[in-house]
Amino acid sequence: MTASRKKTSKAQQTPAGTIVSAVAAAESPLPDSTQTIVAAITAAIIEHRLAPGAKLTEQKIAAIYGVSRTIVRQALFQLARDHLVTLEPARGAFVSQPSVEEAQQVFAVRRMLEQHLVEEFCEKAVASDFRALRAHLKQEQAVVNRVDVTGRTRLLGDFHVLMAERIGNHVLAQILSELISRCALITLMYQSSRAAQHSSDEHVDILKALEARDVAKAKALMEAHLLATENSLLYHPRTSSADLAQALGSYAA
Repeated sequence: MTASRKKTSKAQQTPAGTIVSAVAAAESPLPDSTQTIVAAITAAIIEHRLAPGAKLTEQKIAAIYGVSRTIVRQALFQLARDHLVTLEPARGAFVSQPSVEEAQQVFAVRRMLEQHLVEEFCEKAVASDFRALRAHLKQEQAVVNRVDVTGRTRLLGDFHVLMAERIGNHVLAQILSELISRCALITLMYQSSRAAQHSSDEHVDILKALEARDVAKAKALMEAHLLATENSLLYHPRTSSADLAQALGSYAA
């Protein structure tokens, strides 16, 4: 049925892989000090030590880490690409404020798109595509088990993008990647470890239905999965530190 399908190029077969860092993946590595600041601010956001809307002052961050403002600016640009920080002209950088309404709209659109994705995957997928998904799920489970919040958010979303890329629908893969990135922050901040584990288990069930070419079951599982993922998000911010030095202090050199 699809065995004669033309092989995509190696570049095409590479999964999006970085839901919140697609642009950065193609660029040269950032300096260690920049990566340290990126990791520290990311962790402070995830752990609710920095509240949505908190101002990230370049001068203060530079003083905390003993680096130049140029290094801090590089880190903030990276965080902006990752949708974790918003850069406002003449005002500076702020922790992005996840919109509940936007997240709900994203999931509604994803439910429509991914019904088609399931149908197309069942029609076009070959053995190598199923192997790629199984390999991805092994990585996903490992990250979920070690409670790597950033890693699990990326890989849980990548499962859906990878499905589209494996069957050569790169337009859909790009659309899904962008949709997922738009609510990445709210997922990072408010998805519990238990919910993440449940989401990964649902991916396993979806893959089994896909391997059986059971379109109806796979579509029903995908619909239930996306609804469960949305409902698992805790849309209520927790108490955060208002002091930048205190929020980042334990991560400073």
